Amino acid sequence: MPSVVRARATVAVGAALILTAATATTAAADAPTGKYVSLGDSYVAGPLIPDQSGGLCLRSDHNYPSLVATAIGSSSLSDASCSGATTYDLAQTQTDAGVPVNAPQLDSVTSDTRLVTLGIGGNDVGFVSIILTCAALSLTNPFGDPCTAHYTSGGSDQLAAMIDATEPKVAAVLQAIHQHAPQARVLVVGYPDILPEHSDGCWPLQPIAYGDVSYLRTTEKELNAMLATAAAQNGAEYVDTYTQTIGHDICKPEGVKWIEGVIPTAPAAPVHPNAEGEETLANIVEAALD
Repeated sequence: MPSVVRARATVAVGAALILTAATATTAAADAPTGKYVSLGDSYVAGPLIPDQSGGLCLRSDHNYPSLVATAIGSSSLSDASCSGATTYDLAQTQTDAGVPVNAPQLDSVTSDTRLVTLGIGGNDVGFVSIILTCAALSLTNPFGDPCTAHYTSGGSDQLAAMIDATEPKVAAVLQAIHQHAPQARVLVVGYPDILPEHSDGCWPLQPIAYGDVSYLRTTEKELNAMLATAAAQNGAEYVDTYTQTIGHDICKPEGVKWIEGVIPTAPAAPVHPNAEGEETLANIVEAALD
């Protein structure tokens, strides 16, 4: 994986849950047409999808916020998303190797903002290190569950603990959004289906051991469930992007997959949505707004 992408990549790990959206009182409202602010990580930014317009943030002008803004007729999109972002980077300047790459994303949320979409949490859990660790361990025992054993050694699930620790951080971000833009409708966008929902993967095509697919899939579902809870408890709506993307995971062939594998076959970052994936995410968000 290229270092600039690997160091700044984001996502969740495994597969995602929750069909029902946790809705605020504006759930049935028409899609806002005023200022729209997009916040989040690389699943929002769309790294390496043409055309790139976000500098070191690897932000595409065909990511789902750009497509949503066009579809709902929003005349003012402020896309502050940035690859590699954590919840910390929403309120602070994001840096890479000490070099500033993005201003605090929350600075884009102002009193005239009417719509905010937020996609965050994967990097707080440690997506990049999880992918690298599981890929390396799969070489030692491809038919077993070496990654699961690694992250549950000692009798505790390290990834589940990191998800639990991330929930109050997401809640704090949502509260800050409401403080900055009291009239904004806020959508928390979950992570799509990354690994196969109904199989044990496709090693060696994708370097995840057969016995680890279920664990990683469950981990992503737990991440999405946490995001849904945080949304429900903090005046936001949760948008499930997992259910409608089942069957388009990294193991599917070119033209079917919406998430690229470790070695992409379309312009996109490894283990990230391709252009079709971002278009699908846009359609799901637009449906939620309707």
